[in-house]
Order: sequence, then structure tokens, then C-alpha cells
Amino acid sequence: MRGEAALDTAIERPGGPLGIDDRIVGRVTTVVPAMAGAFVALPGSEPDGFLPDTAGAAGLGEGAYLALRVTRGPQGGKGCRLAALPEQPPDAAEGPPRVLARGPGAVEKLAHLHPDAAILVDRPGLAAILPQALRPRVSVGLGDESALAQSLWAGLADSEVILPNGARFTITPTPALTAIDVDTGSATAEKRGKKDAQLALNRAVIPTILRHIRLRHLAGAILVDPAGLPQRQRPMLADVFHAGLATDPLGAKFLGFSALGLGEIQRQRRAPPLHELLTGDHAEGLAALAALAEILESRPAARDKLAVSPAVLGAIHADSIAAKQFRDRTGRAPSLYAESVFQDRYRPWRLVTDL
Repeated sequence: MRGEAALDTAIERPGGPLGIDDRIVGRVTTVVPAMAGAFVALPGSEPDGFLPDTAGAAGLGEGAYLALRVTRGPQGGKGCRLAALPEQPPDAAEGPPRVLARGPGAVEKLAHLHPDAAILVDRPGLAAILPQALRPRVSVGLGDESALAQSLWAGLADSEVILPNGARFTITPTPALTAIDVDTGSATAEKRGKKDAQLALNRAVIPTILRHIRLRHLAGAILVDPAGLPQRQRPMLADVFHAGLATDPLGAKFLGFSALGLGEIQRQRRAPPLHELLTGDHAEGLAALAALAEILESRPAARDKLAVSPAVLGAIHADSIAAKQFRDRTGRAPSLYAESVFQDRYRPWRLVTDL
């Protein structure tokens, strides 16, 4: 964060799916010549990853074990993208699939991007597990930043972004691409001519759109539909796209406007997009544990429990690291049980107060 603006985001879930630069041992399950690669069984319940021929699959047979690095996290219903390690550990060929080492954590990645930024943590235990080189930058206590950070996260979970001038844009991910639609809203109530007003509005909105692409880790094909401008005038916005993407850490490129007048952006897929990380059984399980931990920290004698859906219960049990962190924070194991029907159909868990 710089002031009240978010610059970058990252979510770290040590007991969750594999992440960028994790090192593992995997087993080749299926060689697929038509796709120039092979599918690889990964540790635990991870879906199979894909190893291209150009990254080490060429010449491998089914059943072979080898050490790999995750080059792209699981996203869009697909498993990790992998690359063979240039130097194979002596015991890698013996299997079984397992994690050798996790890659850099979220704080390390953000600290590398922003070498002058202070690091604030809400608990001393978090400071203790950070790399030694980062310790001089660490302070315990979020202070006034806590509420602001929570507000920023809540905004990033919403598909609609409303700007102070009354304009808004909506972000709609699909399996093939992400569509971003700009709506002028009340921002069109200007006294100058329509052409100049619409051009100025879009030039003001585009930098915020590009910032949200980065904050939300959107990638692949991204189409932006500016508001109001005729197609022949939309190329006048190209310089704003180019300038806004010039410092993108993934080297995003503005490709121009399509025949339909849509601005085309291509951005490398690396980490899963934020909307995928904030949804699903594992995300709901961690949110439920966090809610229960907060109660037990404020009322240590409380006997509150969690009722969760069977799928969320399975995700919680599969994440042994989350359970350990819960015990470290509260001094006890979480009390939870499966329940199939919930009044809130959008939340597959609820807190149960046992008086």
C-alpha cells in the first residue's frame, strides 16, 4: 500500500494448492503427443499438472518420476504448469510424488517488488517465521491500516468498481477471457461536448482498470470496452493503455483495438486470479476457521463451534497447516461438524454458539 492505495496483492496458503516456484517430485501419468507434453501426478489431492516437451517431457515414458518446478499455479480448472529441474536430486527417480520445497512466500514476493516498503504483521508469530533478511523491515501491529486493508480486500472481491466521479466498470471472468465493461454513469453530466467528455472520462478510468488487472492477478486475454466513444475514436486511448502497462511485472501488452472496438490486452498467466482464490471449498474453510479463531481469541472460555458443509469439512481436514496455525492462535483444536443445509446459500458454514 502507498497511502490509501493498494499497489499489489498476494495470498499465501501454505496448506493449499501448489504455488509458483514450488519444487516437487511428480510421476508421469499420460504422454500426450498431440499436446506436445505429458500429464503428471502431483502430491496429495492436487489435480494432474502439465509438463511440456520443451520443459522436460520429451523422451519420458509413463510412470517415470522426476523433480519439477511449478511455473504456473492451478487456475481455470486446470492443474499446474511444470518444468523439470535442471539438476535432478538422486532420489527423485524413486518417487513417490512429494513436495521438496515451497517457493518464496507472499511477503517475500511483495518485499522484492517493493524493497523500501515497511512490513506490518498483526501477530508476533508471523514476524518470527519470515526470512531473516526481512526482519529489520517488520513491525508488529497494523494500527490504522487494518480497517483500510479490510476495506480494500472487500472491494477486490466485488466484480463492480465504482469511481469517485460516478463512472464504474464491471469485471467478468470467463474460461476463455476476461471482459471489462466501462459505464459512464453520472460522470457524463459535464458541460463540455460529448466527444471531449467521453474521451476524457475513458482516459481517466483506464489507469484504474489497469491497476485492478494487476491487483486481481487477471491474465490471459483481457478485453476492455470503453464507454461511449465511437470505434474510430478509440485508438486515441492507446497511449493510456501503453503507459499504464509499461511497469507491469508480468510484461502485459496492449495489442490494439479489435474490429468491434474492444481494447485487447495479453497478460502472462502465473498466479491464480484473485476471484478463484477467494472462492471454493478451501477458501470457505479458511474463512470459517478465521471467524472461529477470532471469537476464541476474544473469549478464551467460549465453546463456539463450526457447522460446515461436507466439502468444506474435507478441505479443512486436508489442510494440516491451517489446523496447526489455529491451535497456535487459540490453544485448542477447532470444534466442527458437517451440516448439509444452510439458510445462507452463499456461505457453506455457520458459527454455532454453545452457551
